[in-house]
Amino acid sequence: MDPQLLASLRALVDPQRLRIVARLASRPADAETLATELRQPVPAIRRNLEILAGAGLVEVRSDPSAGPDTRPEVFSARPDRVGEVARDLAAMERQAAGMADTGPDGAWPHDGESFAETLTRLRATPEEAKILRSFVADGRLTVIPAQGRKRLVVLRFLLERVFTEAREYPEKEVNQRLAGFHPDVASLRRYLVDEGLVDRAAGLYRRRGA
Repeated sequence: MDPQLLASLRALVDPQRLRIVARLASRPADAETLATELRQPVPAIRRNLEILAGAGLVEVRSDPSAGPDTRPEVFSARPDRVGEVARDLAAMERQAAGMADTGPDGAWPHDGESFAETLTRLRATPEEAKILRSFVADGRLTVIPAQGRKRLVVLRFLLERVFTEAREYPEKEVNQRLAGFHPDVASLRRYLVDEGLVDRAAGLYRRRGA
């Protein structure tokens, strides 16, 4: 099992930590506020916050409304990471149900190529295959991964599906192709360029090295 997923599951197995994440999902709060609202000792709240932060499920920042010498730490939930945990668990359930050799929807609609064939052509590792199964459903991205490592795997997949020919693509065409996978085409274009997968010049895009 992915060590990061295991750490998150261990953090969430405690009912008090689940309550903390659920509370912080609505709005940020400091440890003292959480202790009062959840009727728990402040030291216990702080220990649980430390575990949740270590698992990437909450993040901490200073309260900008307080003075520089009295700023308490304010905690907020990370819904992106909570969502990743849910998707990872769903992928594990699909694999346990015998769906590891098919796409997330049991089929792969693009170009008549199966999901397994796509993974083979991409030379995807088992970890990369797991990531793609977590973020792709019915041939579309469910969400753009927030974590850079996972996002790069998804971008490599998009590169194979969008830039299929060794030529320049006008931005309008790139947008149309990317929209078939996710509505936030501007972010996808930017990520493809920033990761060095695609070159952009004068409104034209070309797969790097093509």
